[in-house]
Amino acid sequence: MGQMQEFTMIRELELNFFELGVNYACGRRVDTDLIEAHKWFNIAALRGDIEAARRRQELAAEMSAIEIASAQRRAREWLSVH
Repeated sequence: MGQMQEFTMIRELELNFFELGVNYACGRRVDTDLIEAHKWFNIAALRGDIEAARRRQELAAEMSAIEIASAQRRAREWLSVH
């Protein structure tokens, strides 16, 4: 696999994480779930997606500290397996 192909594959995964965040935040194809949305935006942000970091911050303003902690825990659990 060439470098460009590998870069494209990684970028597509990052966009998928971002899109999962959008889907959960907006209730697109899934029930609205701010904790799951925060989790996916967090994972995308950790991989360098600046827009995901901004969206995560916006969501956090609407969430309780307990919800944010739960989202962060879910992100850590997902990252520990993948």
